[in-house]
Amino acid sequence: MSQNNDITHEHMLALIQQLNDYSYAYHVKDNPLVPDAEYDRCYRQLQAIEAEHAEWIQADSPTQRVGEKPDSGFENVPHTVPMLSLDNAFDDVSLEDFDQRIRKLLDADSVTYCCEPKLDGLAISLRYEHGRLVRGVTRGDGLSGEDITSNIKTIYSVPLSLRTDTPPPVLEVRGEIYMPKEGFEKLNLQAAERGDKPFVNPRNAAAGSLRQLDPKITASRPLVMCAYSIGYVEGWSQPDSHYEGLLQLGEWGFRINDLMKTVEGAAGCISYYQMLNEKRPNLSYDIDGIVYKVDQIELQEELGFIARAPRWAIARKFPAQEEVTRILGVDFQVGRTGAITPVARLAPVFVGGVTVSNATLHNKDEIARLGVKVNDYVVIRRAGDVIPQVVQVLEDRRVDEDVKSVVFPDACPVCGSDVERVEGEAVIRCTGGLVCGAQLKESLKHFVSRKAMDIDGLGDKLIEQLVDQELLKTPVDIFTLAEKKDRLLSMERMGQKSVDKLLKAIETAKKTQFNRFIYALGIREVGEATARSLTSHFVELDTLMQADQEALVAVDDVGPIVAQHVRVFFEQEQNVATIHGLLAAGIEWEKKAIVDDSDLPLTGKTYVVTGSLSQFSRDQVKEKLQSLGAKVSGSVSAKTDCLVAGEKAGSKLTKAQSLNIPILDEAGVIALLQSYGAV
Repeated sequence: MSQNNDITHEHMLALIQQLNDYSYAYHVKDNPLVPDAEYDRCYRQLQAIEAEHAEWIQADSPTQRVGEKPDSGFENVPHTVPMLSLDNAFDDVSLEDFDQRIRKLLDADSVTYCCEPKLDGLAISLRYEHGRLVRGVTRGDGLSGEDITSNIKTIYSVPLSLRTDTPPPVLEVRGEIYMPKEGFEKLNLQAAERGDKPFVNPRNAAAGSLRQLDPKITASRPLVMCAYSIGYVEGWSQPDSHYEGLLQLGEWGFRINDLMKTVEGAAGCISYYQMLNEKRPNLSYDIDGIVYKVDQIELQEELGFIARAPRWAIARKFPAQEEVTRILGVDFQVGRTGAITPVARLAPVFVGGVTVSNATLHNKDEIARLGVKVNDYVVIRRAGDVIPQVVQVLEDRRVDEDVKSVVFPDACPVCGSDVERVEGEAVIRCTGGLVCGAQLKESLKHFVSRKAMDIDGLGDKLIEQLVDQELLKTPVDIFTLAEKKDRLLSMERMGQKSVDKLLKAIETAKKTQFNRFIYALGIREVGEATARSLTSHFVELDTLMQADQEALVAVDDVGPIVAQHVRVFFEQEQNVATIHGLLAAGIEWEKKAIVDDSDLPLTGKTYVVTGSLSQFSRDQVKEKLQSLGAKVSGSVSAKTDCLVAGEKAGSKLTKAQSLNIPILDEAGVIALLQSYGAV
């Protein structure tokens, strides 16, 4: 940058203040004042000024947060005032005993306590002299800690200077540095993409990030600092209460926890615990307990200390969210969509407030990433109502001759059908959707749905009842319900009329269409349009069932993955037996002769039908368009030739208009169909 006489030292100081204001609003108050681009513009301007006037660089300039040379090690520094540990309370009785001791020592009827979430991070002490940050030290052994000032300065929620014109000559602030859950997940995702070992939990990630010898690495980590006390001060009179002191720290630029509050007595402390325990699973950061402190500073001083803990404070821990146990075996559960999930069978352990004997291992890729083996000692985690999961293998406790690899099944553990894993997917699935007990309710609900076999009266609740009473075990059983009429009549809300109506609907459903039947089978990723394409192409059921991968891919709109799903489905003996059973029960459709549709008037055209129609249903319009050779799609794209838009057409109409696609209203499509004799 060339010399500019308009640039003054005062201008640079104002720019530093402006950037620090922006940073404070963004990182402490969660209330950005300007877009990132504006902050970046001002930051570059400051960099340019400092490059030309190095003698003007200030310690609290935002450019000084990152850039110092990596440390060769961390110097050990004594704390001005020891960072003491806290005694623990583990239940309501312990809190009541603590309150009773305090009241007895103070000869008081009631005591006010300040309650604060106990953040699960790394305790830190920050020293400010005349308002400027001069040192950041870890808790260490409580008497001394490591000087990690270079790394501390990279954290934007740590003020480099206090937001006041009259700062104390010396101020030491105690706080916790932690990593929010969202930042932790992103950090581990990045680690996985690089092939690096992920962090076990946010606390380990925060601690590891703070002790990096290169501050630039710390700067790249999503760390946050939250102040929880004034540790030491000179030349300034503290407020009368701890709570008011925290509010003062907030005014000086520190982040303070918005869930802290003051309460009266043991009852107030217990009520706060219950409130925070409910909120805990949904917080954006981890907490492992609550710290209760006598609020009045004068009373704190009167109570004093015992050994290495203050008399006036106590911590109540939440039930541990992580524990160590052993994997005794791995079972495989089949979900309602056929997904097969490995579940670790554990030596029972108390974690997160309950005894846990099972934990999810998610999928094959997760087992490989963790390196899990049967008989391993592992760390399991349970947060709130979240399903317990294995987060770390303790390899140093592994005995090689005792452990066994986790072997995934080749067949479904419920029905014995083959399992399938599509390339690029982590989940393996059972292919026996028609016969698998784990998937039965969902597959039957799909089978009878309006666009499939359309059996009126066989709703979701009734299907669940019939399955629970073992009246339905496969779709074939639907067509034998007439033989079990007495059982139906004995069921809740199933009178004579309801049963007769249901049996009539089942009989009517036996006459269907080939494409509806294929759609009803629930073959993975075979929707209405694909079912129609398959049945139009192959015409005969046997031809479709015997088609190989090459023949299936030749069908319009059928790619390699869908072709694999279709082929694998028809290779399962139990699926084939069920299909033959359905045909034997009387299901049939009109066999259509193979016709050359190349001369049909709408061949090669793609239509989309949306909105509400009055004279015909959307399905009727689709069928009529298809009879004229058109392909009917469910979404609008640049390949769409025409949109049929009824009332309340919505987003599809908007998109069609933006792409200049021709649009027909209901009258227009009826006129089109009439012109070709389709209505």
